[in-house]
Amino acid sequence: MALIRLQKYFTDCGVMSRRAAEEQIRLGKVKVNGEVAKIGDTVEPDADVVEFDGKIIVPQCEQKICIMLNKPRGYVTTMSDEKGRRSIDVLVSELGVRVYPIGRLDMDSDGLLLMTNDGALANALTHPRHEIPKIYHVTVKGKVSAEQLRILGSEMIIDGYKILPVDTKLVSSDTNGSILKMTLYEGRNRQIRKMCERAELKITRLCRVAIGDIQLGSLPSGKWRRLKPRELEYLKSNVTKTTKKGTDKC
Repeated sequence: MALIRLQKYFTDCGVMSRRAAEEQIRLGKVKVNGEVAKIGDTVEPDADVVEFDGKIIVPQCEQKICIMLNKPRGYVTTMSDEKGRRSIDVLVSELGVRVYPIGRLDMDSDGLLLMTNDGALANALTHPRHEIPKIYHVTVKGKVSAEQLRILGSEMIIDGYKILPVDTKLVSSDTNGSILKMTLYEGRNRQIRKMCERAELKITRLCRVAIGDIQLGSLPSGKWRRLKPRELEYLKSNVTKTTKKGTDKC
């Protein structure tokens, strides 16, 4: 069998994403044939023995699946946490298949989170060039002024990076609080929270309600379901279109 990158081996085995695997390799937690691995190493899946935190990692033979989880607040978007915080692995433990998150939601945020054991799909959807929008309902204190809406919809520099314009619409507003619908085509670290700080708005709830045409709907908090065939086809078709567009640009 052909050699593959060590981090890809982790995604093929359904353990974690490539980025997460790279971080664990840098931390010295991965061994290949008893030797501490390093970034850039390759493995032959049928011949080499790969260990992570002392456990042997083997390829999965299960059917590729993709689920949506309604992540509650108070859970970190990892399959384990060194600080002892609650992680999303306990919410999908009955699934019987090791899946990992596609992207992230802050610990203090809730809503739609996609999870899969399909490494190729996960990597394609987390690539910067994919163009499926993420839609959030953001609840803030008090009324939102026209000026604050203008600020949220204008160009901003966040952490030294010029973010893409964010479509922001006012869903409801009164003295008790307001709900904003914000559509993002990228996801910088805590971007919405930093944008609202810039507009002097205090967030009381941040919920992702949709990823493109895939909607959270009435799925209860803390519960998950498999994606429907049409939803999975939607993701794969968008990945294909984006990949072709990226190839054309080259």
